[in-house]
Amino acid sequence: MKNIAIIDLGSNSARLVLAHVISDGYFVVYDEQKESVRLAQDMERDGYLKQARIAQAVRTLKMFRKLCDANSVDKIYAFATNAVRKAKNQRSFLEEVNTVCGFKMDVLSEEQESTQIYYGVINSLEIPKGVIMDISGSSMQLIQYNRRMILNRVNLPIGTLTLSSLFNENTTPLQQSQMIETYMRDQFANIEWIKNLDPEYRFVGVGGSFRNLASIVQRIEKYPLGMVHNYHIGAETFNKVYDMVKVLDGEKRSKIKGLSAQRADIFCAALSSIKSFLDSTDFDEMIISGAGIREGFMFNHTVPTTLEKPITDILGYSIYTRLHYFDLNIPHAEHVCNLAIQLYKQLRVLHKLPRQYVRVLRIAALMHETGVRTDFYNRYKHSNYSIMNSNLYGVTHRDLVLAAFVVRAHDLDDLSYAEWNKYGGIVQEEDLVAVMRLAVILRIADSLDRSMSGSVKAITCDVLGDSVIMKTEVEGDCSLEIKDALGAGADFAKAYKKNLEIL
Repeated sequence: MKNIAIIDLGSNSARLVLAHVISDGYFVVYDEQKESVRLAQDMERDGYLKQARIAQAVRTLKMFRKLCDANSVDKIYAFATNAVRKAKNQRSFLEEVNTVCGFKMDVLSEEQESTQIYYGVINSLEIPKGVIMDISGSSMQLIQYNRRMILNRVNLPIGTLTLSSLFNENTTPLQQSQMIETYMRDQFANIEWIKNLDPEYRFVGVGGSFRNLASIVQRIEKYPLGMVHNYHIGAETFNKVYDMVKVLDGEKRSKIKGLSAQRADIFCAALSSIKSFLDSTDFDEMIISGAGIREGFMFNHTVPTTLEKPITDILGYSIYTRLHYFDLNIPHAEHVCNLAIQLYKQLRVLHKLPRQYVRVLRIAALMHETGVRTDFYNRYKHSNYSIMNSNLYGVTHRDLVLAAFVVRAHDLDDLSYAEWNKYGGIVQEEDLVAVMRLAVILRIADSLDRSMSGSVKAITCDVLGDSVIMKTEVEGDCSLEIKDALGAGADFAKAYKKNLEIL
């Protein structure tokens, strides 16, 4: 594996992300570091980066360089965005960074910045048509896209630091929020294309303010899954959080669970902007993307074709990233998945599950052995945890939870109802029966490739009275596979109310 580093110097914070690049075009983040630099602070007065801010940024970048060297990084992508882009002393700052830190920092144009944000979103979320909002310390990006192309983009020179400073004189927190709302509504009123969006468009939030918002909502709602990517927040829920936050001063905001203390003084400016945008459009919810500009660079580096077109199978790419990283037997996983889907189709007359559960079965089948890397004897328990915490792209939180439980219920007696009930806010009542039926399918499919040789090629199922007869098409001796699969007979009877025969 090779290692790459992404250094993102923004107006408010600086971030370093370290990633392993695996063969065949996959990457896995293995470390990151974030520091508050407030590079854009007080810039609005004369357009210059202030010396104290420069010193803080350079100290941070030196730390980042040390981490890159310690990790034997092969390639560093270092870039700066709006604050450096518009700074009058940009050149001297970049020269100092190069001299002290030993790497060249690129300054992204507005178009390059929005394009990389788009790459991060479109390759990690199954949202064909969307409007992306990314709020930084000194600017706001709005990007309208339709799957394979950006249709419109706007870079407003207004961010959380700018707004907090602009409306900070002799005002209460509530008054400041109201003034920012009014000001931002006027900004959005000048953008014609946001007034005529068709109902298929979705609102996607990118960046630290949106991630912090998601963390706060999840704490309030006691959300059981530790994952903000692809988390949905309704407008009504957002308004409740905003109403709570906008009356608090900075000290009280810093005590909000889920909110970074470094962001407490500027967080409400972000929420006021989001509120104004919701009021200016017909969106009734937002979807949080944990992937943005930095992931855009990683996708472009590891999968160069994303420069021309997005990844077609986002979920598949994300799953295979884990399979390669864990160095699992991919042909076996694929064969188990193939057999499981065959069984799903053959048994449809019995399970009567809608097509959406095929995606759940696919995740479970391909990732059912990830837990082996932790402990063979408790592999299904660890696979459950691995899937639940995988942060897979291109899948809903509900499907992720269901897939994790399908693997965990390799033996139906191992299905913990107390554990299942923890996810009551995500799963639905009918999902439990579906999980049991899918788990039995997966167990049989796994058994039918017990020797990992692919000897069982196909399966045909006949439902005759109280029995289901599975006829296997094989190459060579498959007595081991059939014997192992018959061990699922009791669970099959429990889930399908039929006896199981395998020929």
